[in-house]
Amino acid sequence: MRLQTLLHAVFPPECLCCGARVETDFAICGPGWGDTPFVFGAACDLCGVGLPGQSAGGGRLVCEDCHVIARPWAKGRAVLHYADHGRKLVLGLKHGDRAEVARAAGPWLARAGADILQDDPLILPIPLHRRRLAERRFNQAALLAQALARTSGRDWLADGLIRPRHTATQDGRDRDGRFANLDGAIRVHPRRAAQITGRRVILVDDVMTSGATFSAATQACLAVGAEQVCVIALARVARDA
Repeated sequence: MRLQTLLHAVFPPECLCCGARVETDFAICGPGWGDTPFVFGAACDLCGVGLPGQSAGGGRLVCEDCHVIARPWAKGRAVLHYADHGRKLVLGLKHGDRAEVARAAGPWLARAGADILQDDPLILPIPLHRRRLAERRFNQAALLAQALARTSGRDWLADGLIRPRHTATQDGRDRDGRFANLDGAIRVHPRRAAQITGRRVILVDDVMTSGATFSAATQACLAVGAEQVCVIALARVARDA
């Protein structure tokens, strides 16, 4: 008997969202798909939020937020809306030690970012400050970046970016407060700058809300000569979420 078969006999695969039995590891059950808000169809080209009922018509779709907020990156993608099972998956990964969510998300991220993964980009996770990393014991963005790199076959650096300044939580802050809180908080690791200069970069994080974190990281990459920066989040918080 194969080891995987034996493991499944003892520990049957469970749905990532509800715990129901499923056929394969890292899967979502049939009913669960209906409550998992994947971003399909039309979406903002800068932040990835879904735009129901809209069509690019050969042009570029940009949501209301991205018309108002300057985005330093070139393109943005998102896998899920931060609602229903999308929110449950993100919180499970971030606070519930559910690393299997990142493993499942690798192919989802690769699908959502198929166009920005062309031309051999370098994948970088949004960093955590060492204090927060010690509290959480892992960086969820790094798990997602690793899963995306494994699925897509692209290079990634776990420590390409650093967060030398500890910042207070973004919870409860308005948009301007979020950007002010992250101003200058993220930098390129001094020993990794040469690997980022001249490269196309994809930044990976679990959630995009205002975009302040991605903006700080993008500016850090551009400051050392990155050719272009794109971003991708597992989930995007919509304006009315």
